[in-house]
Amino acid sequence: MRNLFVTMALVIAASSAAAQPRPAESNVRGALERIARIDPQIGSVIAVDPTAIDQARRVDAGNLRGPLAGQPVLIKDNIESAGPLPTTAGSLALANNVTNRDAPLVARLRAAGAVIVGKTNLSEWANIRSNRSISGWSAVGGQTRNPWALDRNPCGSSSGSGAAVAAGLVRLAIGTETDGSVTCPASINGIVGLKPTVGLVSRTQIVPISHSQDTAGPMTASVLEAAQLLTAIAGSDPADPATAEADKHRRDYAAGLDANSLKGKRIGVMRFASGFGTDAAFDNALAVLKAKGAVLVDIKKFDDKLIGKNETFVLKAELKADMAKYLRGSPAPIGVRTLADLIAFDNAHQRQEMSLFGQEFFEDAQKTKGLSDPAYKKARQVSFTAAGPNGIDKLLKDNRVIALVGPTMPPAWMIDVANGDQVAGGGAGSLAAVAGYPHLTVPMGLVKGLPVGLSFIGPKWSESLLLNLGYAYEQARGAFPTPKFYRSIEESPEIAPLLRPQH
Repeated sequence: MRNLFVTMALVIAASSAAAQPRPAESNVRGALERIARIDPQIGSVIAVDPTAIDQARRVDAGNLRGPLAGQPVLIKDNIESAGPLPTTAGSLALANNVTNRDAPLVARLRAAGAVIVGKTNLSEWANIRSNRSISGWSAVGGQTRNPWALDRNPCGSSSGSGAAVAAGLVRLAIGTETDGSVTCPASINGIVGLKPTVGLVSRTQIVPISHSQDTAGPMTASVLEAAQLLTAIAGSDPADPATAEADKHRRDYAAGLDANSLKGKRIGVMRFASGFGTDAAFDNALAVLKAKGAVLVDIKKFDDKLIGKNETFVLKAELKADMAKYLRGSPAPIGVRTLADLIAFDNAHQRQEMSLFGQEFFEDAQKTKGLSDPAYKKARQVSFTAAGPNGIDKLLKDNRVIALVGPTMPPAWMIDVANGDQVAGGGAGSLAAVAGYPHLTVPMGLVKGLPVGLSFIGPKWSESLLLNLGYAYEQARGAFPTPKFYRSIEESPEIAPLLRPQH
């Protein structure tokens, strides 16, 4: 399916155009040409939207203004958009899930003049099916590859969105995160990613995992563009109770960006969440923060043992309930309406769906007892309190800092079908994910030729603060390299000579 729709990009891009195409149409044709030419190497686009040129022409005819007007945007394929494309979450079980409706965040993008040019590949079911999954793989889209080195993983679950922006197909994409699925692929692909406060952006008509932790967020080529994208998609949605306060907190996030915003700011350095090969890049990033006037406060210890096990229980219970609610609400002629149906579908399609890894997380989730189960309620209360009030909030207060920084993730690991993901470690992103607080990652450097990101984490509704800090850092850091699509990083001119005998 992916190859069919991507091939359509060449047809659309080459179709007859006016002698002087208007700006939106020109932008969109450029994106479609890049998708057709570049994406076969990385597999980041699961489907091209055949209405993209018509969308662009409507934008041009309407003379819309604003930073997103006429800009091509890719959205993760667990987010619904009106038109002929299904919303599959990467699974063959949803191959017919054509709902003909825009998720509210997509409607907001269109209202701002953005053009949806297609859907991005993802880790199937947003990486929640198995504990031994291969990030970036789905049965519908196949394996997405990291444009910095094609045998490296792009991280998940918003793997296609991260790889597409890094590869220059578009500058703007939307991902979703439950725990790390925006910030990890952003870091590992060398782009900007923002996981907003849960409740700032509507989740309606997005294939869910967890109503406690799910959120969509921007994945972009720069902090400014992340701010512009967030400005468009943030806002209250009557169908999503978590967003009741969003209109009160949303603002023009790009308007106040200040390259001097680090001056005099006390920032906590998450030494407890550092390491995994990123020390040199992190030290360089801290030096930039300090040079721009930030006051850095080392935080060496934090006990997170109450988070992991309880979070896992919460995700399993909410997956069962929230997935059933979504599936039953789809107007499409799909044959699956519960998590049990999905498990049965996978068992009936072993070769296509289960040859690489299983569905043990699905099976464990199916055994949970519902959202009224006292064990579930206790697990959510314990994990949230540990990550939020007794986690981020306490770290900020005790150290008298306004935000926390740390390395986001290690550099990309190899794609490994035999063993699944082999992650060497990770920063403190789970704190923000479980608490539902915002988390921004900005590229900070290369480790052996592979990008790593700098995380900025703050309290609830602190997107404006984090974007300002990240923008000031990005401006001081200077231009960041772009990927070269090496077959492996070991073949790069920086690394290859070091692998030969040294005389």
